[in-house]
This record gives sequence, structure tokens and C-alpha cells, in this order.
Amino acid sequence: MPPAKAARPRATLRDVARAVGVSVATVSNAYNRPDQLSAELRGKVLAAARDLGYPGPDPLARSLRRGKTGVIGLVYDAPLEYAFADPAAALFLGSLSRSLRAEGLNLLLLSAPGDPAPVRSASVDGLILYCASEGSDLLGAVLERGLPTVLVDQRAQPGAVRVGIDDAGGARAAAEHLAALGHRDIGVLCLELGPQKPGGSEASAVRKEEATPSGPVSPAREAQVTYHTTAERLRGYRAGAAGLTLWPYECAQNTAADGEAQALALLGAHPEVTALLCMSDVLAQGAAQAAQVLGRRIPEDLSLVGYDDVPLSAALGLTTVWQPTAEKGRRVGEALLAQLSGTPNPEQRESDLLPTRLVVRGSTAGRKTGEGSGR
Repeated sequence: MPPAKAARPRATLRDVARAVGVSVATVSNAYNRPDQLSAELRGKVLAAARDLGYPGPDPLARSLRRGKTGVIGLVYDAPLEYAFADPAAALFLGSLSRSLRAEGLNLLLLSAPGDPAPVRSASVDGLILYCASEGSDLLGAVLERGLPTVLVDQRAQPGAVRVGIDDAGGARAAAEHLAALGHRDIGVLCLELGPQKPGGSEASAVRKEEATPSGPVSPAREAQVTYHTTAERLRGYRAGAAGLTLWPYECAQNTAADGEAQALALLGAHPEVTALLCMSDVLAQGAAQAAQVLGRRIPEDLSLVGYDDVPLSAALGLTTVWQPTAEKGRRVGEALLAQLSGTPNPEQRESDLLPTRLVVRGSTAGRKTGEGSGR
């Protein structure tokens, strides 16, 4: 049996430099500072590296030397597919990513529904907490890291920078608009109020779809709301519709399918409802499909208001609450970059709430005389 061939030694930076006849620093620049070399010289270096089987600098070793990873972790308290399916979340993530990429930073999405383990082990230079339940262990895990941190759409925390929107103000304007049109019985399609079992260890053991039921919101369930965005929008709706009857239904997932299902259930149980307030444009799109199934015309038989003003909403003629989604992403990026650089931005407040506004289109109209409980 012939002796086994010895494994070929792994090529090094020095081997590439020797093959090209340049310094080790020049080879390093070909990977890390390509603007320092001519295109011809860099091409020679990379070609020699390929021939020798040199894979390039070890990113882990490089981050250890620099003490920086060049990566920012975004902690998302839901499965990642939810973020990609939500147009408002996609707009926010795109704007945030561009803001960080302009400074040479990459964004790492950490899907951690109630589970702090990915937060504690992630090799990142900073953290962004996006839409976590107030009963979750995620907030504590993020703050315990002691890294530059920004909270997004969360309740303000001492010593932590927060960026969000005026959720309650936008919701109140939407409810007041319907009240001014004469609507007295109003349905509400809510985003998820919170896990049934707040807290990381218990909630993570239960699939999100099972932990949160869709359907009518009881007073006890409403009292347990732990998602800040949902709580603020519901608070705004109640303030704007004071003295009117609201019928809130919870949607476990922010999808058109769940919006349609819950709108069908709500309108079936409460046919006196003449208007729907939806906590997202996605839910409103589902509600519009439900109205079509029931033969109720929009806005003649049913007024409809969304939230977010995603691009498709204008084409659909949806009355909705606009939020500055792209601006929010940019502000979050700026707030984090200011912390990383150690140079505070004088315009950055510890709690930065961006304004919202009602955009009236063709999906709302006055209540017909004789409809609803106010006849």
C-alpha cells in the first residue's frame, strides 16, 4: 500500500506576496484596502492567491485584532418570514441597512421570538431591538450586553436611546375621522397584543401561532397587552372614539389572510359595524377582501382605515395613517452610528418620536342613516 501523500500546507499571505514579488502589506491591501492598489496589481495578487489556494484573510482573526466585527445585530421578536412579508418592516429594514452600509457596517438579523440566547452569543458591535414584547427576556439580554443600543417601537427605557413613531396620535386621528363621519359601531383589527405566556423561557417553548389566538379581544386580554405598538394604537383608537362602541379582534399574524378571516368573524358577529380600523395596511387589504365576500361595498356600506401607508395603499385608494418608515430606519442608523463613534449627535434625543398623519382617500364615507346602533 503506497504511503499517503502529505497534506499540502495551507497557503499564507506571505506565500502570495512571494509569488507576486510584493510586500505582505500590499497583499493585505488587495483584500482590505483595494483603493490603495491599481486594478492591474490587485488582479495579479488575487490571481496568485487563487493559484496557491489562499482563501483570503480570516474574518474572525481580523475582527479579534481590530476588536470590531463590522456587524450590527437587529433583534426581531418574531420569525424572520414575518418581517419579509410586512411591507412596512421591509421598508424600515431597507432604509436602516443603507444607513449602516454607507459606513461600512453590515446588518445581521437575529430572529429570537422570546429567546435571548442568540442575543447573548452574537458577535456584533451594536444591537437594535425591534418590536419586542414587554414581558420578554430580550430587552434585558440586549441591555446586559453593554453595547451601543437603539430600541425601536418600544417603551422608553432609562439610559437607552429609543426611536419610534406617534402610534397613539395617528390612531386617534383615524378614529376621530370615522366619528366625524357619523360612525358609531366600529370594528378594530388589532395586531398581536402579546404572547399568552410573557417571558422568554415559557413563550419560546410554544409556537407563536399557537401561543397567540386570533379572535375577539376580551377585557382581560386587552389588559395584558405587551406589544408597545399595539397598546399605543389601541389607546389612540379608544381616545378618538370615546363614547362610541368598539369591537376589537386580534390577528395573530399581520397577513391579509388573517385580516380577512378576522374581518369576516367580526362582521358576522356584529353586523351593525359600519367601519373598520385596521392596525396595518396589510390587515386592511384582508378586510377589503372580506367586505367583497360579504357583498359590502367600500365605502358605501363599510368604511375602512389602515395604518402605515405602504406604497400599495395609494393605488388601492385606502384611507390610512402615514408613518415615516424610511425616515425611522435612517434615524435608527444615525443614532447607533453616533454611539459607535463616541460622538453624540446634538439633534438626537434619548427618545425620538416621529410624527404620523392621517391620509384620507376613497375608502371612508359617512354612515348611512339607519345603519348601526345609532339609528
